[in-house]
Amino acid sequence: MHLGELLVLTKQVTKEQLDEALTRQSQGGGKLGDNLIAIGAIDSETLGYFLSRTPAEPDDLNATGVSALELLNLLLKHVYSTRLESVVQFIEAIKLPPHLVQELVRMAVARELLVAMGSTGSNIRYTLSEQGRRWAQDALKASQYTGPAPVSLDAFCERVRMQKINNEQVTSSNIRGALDGYNVSDEFIQKIGPALNSGRAMLLYGPPGNGKTTVALSFANVFNAVIYMPYAVMIEGQIMRVFDASLHVAAQPEAGAGVSEFGGLRREESDARWVAIRRPFVVTGGELTLEMLDLSYDPVAGFYEAPLHLKALGGCFVIDDFGRQIVSPTTLLNRWIVPMESRLDYLKLHTGKSFSIPFEALVIFSTNLNPEDLMDPAFLRRLPYKIEVGGPSPENYRAIFDRLTSQLNIEFTDEMFDVIVQKVTRDRGMEMAAYHPKFIVDQVVAIARFMGSTPRFDIESVEYALDNLKVRSQT
Repeated sequence: MHLGELLVLTKQVTKEQLDEALTRQSQGGGKLGDNLIAIGAIDSETLGYFLSRTPAEPDDLNATGVSALELLNLLLKHVYSTRLESVVQFIEAIKLPPHLVQELVRMAVARELLVAMGSTGSNIRYTLSEQGRRWAQDALKASQYTGPAPVSLDAFCERVRMQKINNEQVTSSNIRGALDGYNVSDEFIQKIGPALNSGRAMLLYGPPGNGKTTVALSFANVFNAVIYMPYAVMIEGQIMRVFDASLHVAAQPEAGAGVSEFGGLRREESDARWVAIRRPFVVTGGELTLEMLDLSYDPVAGFYEAPLHLKALGGCFVIDDFGRQIVSPTTLLNRWIVPMESRLDYLKLHTGKSFSIPFEALVIFSTNLNPEDLMDPAFLRRLPYKIEVGGPSPENYRAIFDRLTSQLNIEFTDEMFDVIVQKVTRDRGMEMAAYHPKFIVDQVVAIARFMGSTPRFDIESVEYALDNLKVRSQT
């Protein structure tokens, strides 16, 4: 991704400022960054800090952190598997700068692994020699990985430390914006803010139906930073795939943000082996097992898939419905003691080689079970933030009803609200819960649809809804 796109994405400059700098650059030349400084869009210190946190393109093959032989193997596997022919296609496949891909091509030609077939315009077309095909086949037997070039383990660890979640300051306005429409109290925001800023593990607990999962999911919108995730990492000659399109949201440039005007600015691009993404937000629930927290090795494909919590590095890892997993809570918690306290996680390759990775993710346990039944006092002490998500106040209970009925244009009076509260709390002995209003409103709408009438609140429809809210005692 180009420098200008990244600056707009991270709100360092506006699209209008970028367009002005591009126009100035087209007229007078120079680097884009210098032109942005010249028009006052950004100062040199801010730009320098931004560039220092953006993965720079490697200058030579040694700077990739991966051996030239491994990169050559990867290139030949691509050519063999997907019938690539041109250097432009090679660049797109392995995500290395043109001058490095050209160097790999020269190496392959010198070893008689690639043969030039001719040219189309200025583009030379290549094909594998017989020796090159055998080379590629042998490389595929060792590993079928044919994605972008990996980064080194050291580079990955350094990037994880640089991008840890508590480097980004969370404000009350961030939280209010993320929880807009959920009628949370000021007191709750004051509790959750320091926990999010700390980057330390937290426990959300309380009775079911009060929005613990909703609150946890909303945290995905609290953080605004763009971070970088590698497509893959090379570890002791083994490849671990990390980027996951199903979990990672790639940061997309604003439409029309000067993207087409970046033609020759190669020196101002970031290392394409890293994907610019929003902070990851990985959620798992009752399906979580210990195996899902270990490296997954495919002996046929010959490479690894990173476990869920590694894909959450730099973001949040939510364990929803904690205590309802197949594995016991104690066993699962024991797996987290070392990563949460030392901020390091230890993983093992199938070869027996172990390695460590900084564990910089915000772990959120969410449960509607009694925490003291799930965790011993020692582990509870290790969770610095224990936040109860209780039932709504009468004011918030009413506010939820008002919001829902207003959206559906259904009349909702003070008298009917008082009836519902009385029937829920006094007649049925229940605590008010945040899910009640939507449940009741949906029931009223369903009754009206069946009867072919306009939805309205009356005693009969409320009684019907509340009968479905809780089963009757059989005693």
